[in-house]
Amino acid sequence: MAQRQQRRTGGVGVVAGLVAVVCAGTAGCSGSGAAAEDGRGGDPVATVRQAADRLARTGSSKARTSMEMATGGTRVTIRGEGVYDYRRRVGELQVLLPQDPAGTSEHRPITELLAPGALFMKNRGAGVPDDKWVRVETAALSDGNLVTGGATDPYAAAELLRGALSATYVGRGEVAGTVVRHYRGTADLTVAARDASAENRAALGAAAKGFATARVPFDVYLDEQGRIRKVRHRFSFVNGQREGTVAVTSTTSLHDFGVAVDVTLPDRDDIYAGKIAAD
Repeated sequence: MAQRQQRRTGGVGVVAGLVAVVCAGTAGCSGSGAAAEDGRGGDPVATVRQAADRLARTGSSKARTSMEMATGGTRVTIRGEGVYDYRRRVGELQVLLPQDPAGTSEHRPITELLAPGALFMKNRGAGVPDDKWVRVETAALSDGNLVTGGATDPYAAAELLRGALSATYVGRGEVAGTVVRHYRGTADLTVAARDASAENRAALGAAAKGFATARVPFDVYLDEQGRIRKVRHRFSFVNGQREGTVAVTSTTSLHDFGVAVDVTLPDRDDIYAGKIAAD
């Protein structure tokens, strides 16, 4: 019973702590007429939809995440950095919450472990003992954990592109010194959930129902192997505290493909089973 209670309240506590006071972010983008097709030929929609499969074949990478929001006229950004194993669908991120107005951080970095169907968080605060983890079932979250944890799971971000309804080849460029092809378009969470791997199907399905719209504008930058070097999504969901919708811009950057990833999930005894206080 205690475990079930934790799973229910845990997700609410995380949302309250990380994304409850979110205001409108940047606007969604529309397709550009800069180029009619991929410079290498082929259908841009098909190319974008295959990006997740390219990552799975690559095996692993390092990742940087950025989630941008605005509150009270001030734009704030939650940043993360870590590694991800695309075959096991597990990863680890160190997530930094924004500094206070004086320029100092009120929070220690939160360690997040990403796993199929679950998000584990340490240094969560809100009355959770320092040596305990909070476990959240991602399919139980209205956003499927695309924004709740302050970082989008890198493989979920890639699988969202399986729902691409439209995509335009914008042109060539560079990301961190790597030559990339830039695509812009719109994905549908319902379609993405239908075509996603078993590990992400339920979470993306929850997001399709929980967001203000299932349509997600995106920009994605692929290298010559078709692997994602950077992807930016613009999510929109209903603000529970104020009227209207909230926009969040989530960016995931990938590099150092093939890096060793050693992620060990917490034992059952290390998971906090109590109630999480509101921040």
